[in-house]
This record gives sequence, structure tokens and C-alpha cells, in this order.
Amino acid sequence: MSQKTINVGVVQATPALFDLEKTVDLTISWIERGADAHCQLLLFPESFIPCYPRGLRFDAIVGRRTDKGSDMWLDYWSNSVETDSEPIRRIQAAVKKAGLFVGLGVTEKEPIGGTLHCSLLYFGPDGTLLGKHRKLKPTGLERYIWGESDGSTLATFATDLGRIGGLICWENYMPLARMAMYQKGVEIYLAPTADARPSWQSTMQHIALEGRCFVLASNQFVRKADYPERYQADLIDEPEIMSAGGSVIVSPLGEVLAGPLWNEEGLLTARLDFSVLAKSKLDFDCVGHYARPDVFNLGVANQPETVRVVSSNG
Repeated sequence: MSQKTINVGVVQATPALFDLEKTVDLTISWIERGADAHCQLLLFPESFIPCYPRGLRFDAIVGRRTDKGSDMWLDYWSNSVETDSEPIRRIQAAVKKAGLFVGLGVTEKEPIGGTLHCSLLYFGPDGTLLGKHRKLKPTGLERYIWGESDGSTLATFATDLGRIGGLICWENYMPLARMAMYQKGVEIYLAPTADARPSWQSTMQHIALEGRCFVLASNQFVRKADYPERYQADLIDEPEIMSAGGSVIVSPLGEVLAGPLWNEEGLLTARLDFSVLAKSKLDFDCVGHYARPDVFNLGVANQPETVRVVSSNG
């Protein structure tokens, strides 16, 4: 395994905000672009479908809801996706044609009830929806629009590319959530986000060094003008560039392999050398020789076993 190398890609793009069908079209076009770049694994940003609704308040007031906020919520809900739906089947067909693994950030509808979740969907190169991770703890006003998840979606996948898993945005600031991933032996750590602060780069490098894993971080590039006209008045105090991006790929030794990319759309690519991953554990392995199981023990409620994925496309 230490001699293995693979090609990966990170998408930094602008969705068609609040437009499910057009954003699915964009997703498919980026999958095709990833295949043209010979990527074996491609990561999209947090809630790429239908968008991360940065800057919108949904007219939320403590103790009171409004019709305006409910209408905004309905718009967002109507353009979100169920995992068993025609939009997802279109994406699955594109993934199968491209023949690569895909991590896709979506706002996911519950099939029963009205709750939305911020989810990371994992697709195999044959188009199969391998599984998903739902954000454990939405941040700030995100809690008004997204529900919480539990340990049952702390998923990892043993593939011929390596062990793949990850967390969404500020979940990556939860030390125990990270450790839950490390304990599963994650080698390719996916971190879709909406955080475009320069400090996020330090977080990604820290995780790479701490977990001794490759880290792929993907964010959207969004301008105020990209929002539908109906929401422009709600964004009057927002900057022209709402999300500058900052997508990046980092090695297990903290070396930046691609990016960060700022203020534009683009596809970052890198070749991951697994000999670097193996050598990185000589002097530090947080779940191996540097662990102290006689002192520390982490139990994770309901975390599933690692899914083993057999593929001929690795």
C-alpha cells in the first residue's frame, strides 16, 4: 500500500442558488470535468445542492416566526433533495459514466416529515450511493434550518483508493468527532465546508498532522449577485463576495499539495503518495504507538462499522 498513488480533485464552484435542477446540471458538469482531469476521487463543497444559504436570516426571531421566513424556508426545502429521487439518480448515472468516487455536499430532505439535514453523500465509481454522513451539530442559525444527526452516520469506507471518511465544516472543531474518524483508520479525510476564513487553512493542516491523513477541503465561491433577485434586499449589508473559497488539499505532514484557491471557481487536483502517509506515522500515530489506551478510551454511540467497497476503478 505504501507505494500506491492516486489522483484526487476538489471542486470550488458556484451552485445555481435555490435551483435544484440547474445545480444538478452543474454538479454533473463538474463530475465530467473531474473525469477529464483523471481524478479517481472528487469532493464537492458543503450543501452544494441547492446552496449554503449564507447571509439569509429566514426572518428568525427568538420566540416568533414570520410568514416571510416560512416562505424562504419553503423555497429552500423545495430545492433540497431526498436520497431516493430523480435528481440523485441523474448524479449516480453521471458518476457511473465518469467511473470515480464522489463526495457530494447536499441539503437532504427526510422522506417522512419536513426536517432537513446538511449531509455528505458518498458515491462509488459504479454510481452506487455507498452511504452518507449527516452533520452532527449545525452551527449558529444553521440549527434553525437543519436537524442534528447522531453517531450512526459517522461513516467510513474501505476502498481500493484507501479508507475514506470525513466531517462537515465546524464538526472539524469537535475533537472527539475527529477521533471517531481517526479510530476508523481514515486515510483520505473529506472536509466540505462553508468556512472561507484564512484561519480554516490552519485547521486543515492541523487535522492532516493530527490524523496523519490526506485532507481534502472544498468550499463554494459565491458572490452576492449569484443569489436570486428575490433575496437581494435581504443581503444589502453583505459583501459582494459572500464566500471567497479557500479549497485546499493537504498531505499527512501538513504540506499543501494544491491551493488554497481564492475568489474564483476551479478544480484543484493532486496526486496522493501513500508512501508519505506511511512514513508520517514513524514519529506520530494518534491511534497507534502515540496513543495511550491505558489512560484514554473513546466510545462512540452507534457508529457503524467501516463499509468495504469492492471496485475495479481504483
